[in-house]
Amino acid sequence: MLARLRQLRLLFCALRYGIRLIWLAAPEHHKLHWILSLAARMREDERLAARLSGVLPKLAPIAGAFAQTLSARPELATITLHDAIDAIEHFEDPLTGAELDAALQRAFGKPVQTQLAWIDPTPCHNGWCEQTHVARLAQPINGHQLVTVRLLRTQQTVQVDDDAALLCGVARWLERLSSGARRLQLRALAQTLREDLQRRFDLRAQAANLSQSGHHLADDTRVLVPDVIWDLCTAQTLVVQHIDTVRATDVIGLAEHRINAASVAAHLIEVVTQQAFEHGFFHAALDARRVAVSVEPETRGRLIFASAALMTSLSSPEREFFVHGATALFEQDYARLAELHHHAGHVPAHARTERIEAELRTRSEAHFADDSSERSAGALFHHLLHAVQPFGGEVSPRLAAAQRAFGEAETLARTMHPDIDAWSIAKTTLGDIARRDLGHHGWIKRLSQELPHLAQIAPRVPQLVYHFMNRHANVAHGQPGAHAGTSAGILESLRREHRRTRALLIACAVSGVFIGVAATLVSF
Repeated sequence: MLARLRQLRLLFCALRYGIRLIWLAAPEHHKLHWILSLAARMREDERLAARLSGVLPKLAPIAGAFAQTLSARPELATITLHDAIDAIEHFEDPLTGAELDAALQRAFGKPVQTQLAWIDPTPCHNGWCEQTHVARLAQPINGHQLVTVRLLRTQQTVQVDDDAALLCGVARWLERLSSGARRLQLRALAQTLREDLQRRFDLRAQAANLSQSGHHLADDTRVLVPDVIWDLCTAQTLVVQHIDTVRATDVIGLAEHRINAASVAAHLIEVVTQQAFEHGFFHAALDARRVAVSVEPETRGRLIFASAALMTSLSSPEREFFVHGATALFEQDYARLAELHHHAGHVPAHARTERIEAELRTRSEAHFADDSSERSAGALFHHLLHAVQPFGGEVSPRLAAAQRAFGEAETLARTMHPDIDAWSIAKTTLGDIARRDLGHHGWIKRLSQELPHLAQIAPRVPQLVYHFMNRHANVAHGQPGAHAGTSAGILESLRREHRRTRALLIACAVSGVFIGVAATLVSF
């Protein structure tokens, strides 16, 4: 309903101040010719376009920022809307004093004094729809007393969703009027952006994302995920362990705290690569604003991912394709990579493997001409995924998001330390993941995944074989009653095979256990 009212408001403004004024300003006897000439001149006037882009945010700030960025970089459509929200932080003043206490009391459902002993009234971060404060708990929870409280401003969140609904409405009308818009599927794109926005402001989902990331990286000394204070997490608040940090791009701040920027940059590439292609759960909108480094004595130098709003997961086949495809690309084995594209279904069945191989070679060989320290693994991975487009193929959006996340990590690492050899780090990290996947670790992992299915199928194998043989005997000899002796012999043979099969399964299970234990001991 609010989206409809916003569309009517925009239409009313256009009719009241635009068309009517133009009609009155036109000459009495040449209105149509004059209006057409004016439209042509307006289209060619760059200053007018700049002024209109300045007026649009007042009517629909999210839509205006989205349109301006999308026109410059259309390939970033899936994350542009989030950047638009970050770009308009100055539109709203933060809640302070009594307003802040009232908002927190509504969110907690209890008086603020019973939950927080102290809260800094000045936010450490203020966005258009949210603000973040440092606070101290009234009673320690899970050993933590100093926390970070993220508060969602409901009114502004509703307005953002209203703007996103407006984008969906505009996209729907554009698809009705333009074949190009239908070809680009603007309506589906706008709906996806709206769903991403709803995820961005779903604080409970973000708490779950942080918790899962912390579980994956619990034993990793290169990164630290803040603990979630679940007792204080609501639909409007996200409370996590507070960690003193500096921006990852603050090279001076890192030097003041005696943190090796080169080491942190290398860890960033390694962690992002392992998050996406080993754990399969990664940050889909990674940039410099969302990465920090701890400066606390116990955890100094460890990476802190400050946001878990946009997390994406990869399936096992997607991870395996990227890991083994990237390994083949580093080894310049384009034939193997072309076959992987075919097996993954990224290209039509009629696409010739040798043509895909030639396209990959043409795109990738230039990257191997430079020195290793000057090569860009992110640019190479772009060809890994998008070389199938000339053949009418495409990869999943999740794989493209993982490639963009790696590219952002590589760019950020070069900002922190320009001489970093990102190519070698990526090659080594992905090579280690590929070896673990093909080695005994991967074998044990796949066996553990298949055992539940085997536990259900194995006991039924003799029965399935019996029914198959019985049906085959009946078909071959006509009536089953006329050959009772033959059937009895078949049944006796089946019972004997059943005993042998059961013994074989038990022997395989025992052997598998011994092999798994031995492999684990050898790895340690």
